[in-house]
Amino acid sequence: MNAMNTPNPLRFIRQDIQSMHAYAIQESAGMVKLDAMENPFSLSPELQQKLGERLGAVAINRYPGGRIDELKQALARYVDLPEGCGLMLGNGSDELISLLAMACDVPGASVLSPMPGFVMYAMGAQLQGLAFHGVPLTADFELDEAAMLAAMREHQPAITYIAYPNNPTANLWDAGVIRRLIAEAATFGGLVVMDEAYQPFSSRSWLDEIRANPVANANVLLMRTLSKFGLAGVRLGYMLGPQTLVHEVDKLRPPYNVSVLNAECALFALEHADVFAQQAAQIREQRAVLIDALGRMPGVTPFPSDANMVLARVPDAQRCFDGLKARGILVKNVSKMHPSLANCLRLTVGTPAETALLISALQQTL
Repeated sequence: MNAMNTPNPLRFIRQDIQSMHAYAIQESAGMVKLDAMENPFSLSPELQQKLGERLGAVAINRYPGGRIDELKQALARYVDLPEGCGLMLGNGSDELISLLAMACDVPGASVLSPMPGFVMYAMGAQLQGLAFHGVPLTADFELDEAAMLAAMREHQPAITYIAYPNNPTANLWDAGVIRRLIAEAATFGGLVVMDEAYQPFSSRSWLDEIRANPVANANVLLMRTLSKFGLAGVRLGYMLGPQTLVHEVDKLRPPYNVSVLNAECALFALEHADVFAQQAAQIREQRAVLIDALGRMPGVTPFPSDANMVLARVPDAQRCFDGLKARGILVKNVSKMHPSLANCLRLTVGTPAETALLISALQQTL
């Protein structure tokens, strides 16, 4: 058979996949890295040594076993898991988002989320062949309650994602509005997934709502991650909610989705939760410093933040991004992500030294 007649080996790869762009990660070698909402603090040499000893003793010749259950129990204690709730682990929140789309892939099912929001909600739906409906936020990045309710009534989405606080806008939305959206989803059996990726920096958690009113939150799942806790490299997310719901999604999880090394790192971090809590407190302090400095810069508008990032509108996002990059500072230019983000940059909150460098570089750039 000659090459001319050989069928294209891409023949069975879906056309929509072939026309997609892969998730882009910026080259950051030698830069002050403030583009990905990572915790900027590394472990102390003492803790590095202790963790190294722990990881060295892990039975990497065996599949993950009982240690994973110990991690689940440790997380359940850490969050004070409400009665009647279950907890499952994911390889980061990204895997949980994929599993949820897979679990809800019934004919006509769709996913709905406010926009701009976390890109993986739409991607998770698309990869599973589900329709995705994005509902624009208001001009000041609040939930548009009327538009959300109208879209929910029209599409009856299987999953409505509500990030609390939101990425990239970093704000917490009105709890009263969220309660009404959850109640609306309940009328047609839709799930609401509260994504609390930035919980360590937030002034509120929906877990308190779940505890106070479990009946009103019977269709709610809560996702968190250890990425913002300080372990972005460990890839560990977890989801909790009514035991019956979590049990169904957990069936889809690959049996060994969390490696023994990831689990051991996470257990180690939970044992030293006070260290990470101090880091989060420092980040919250630096967030206030950054917002204050941005507010004093001509032509710059910082938006309120309950996360470890600050969204700021600048006179010219591309020029500002390039100017910062030329000065060795990498941030995220989100200005093309959504019309409402025109001329916006997303700045990760770093260490005190990094914050000072960012402020100085921004002043020079502007």
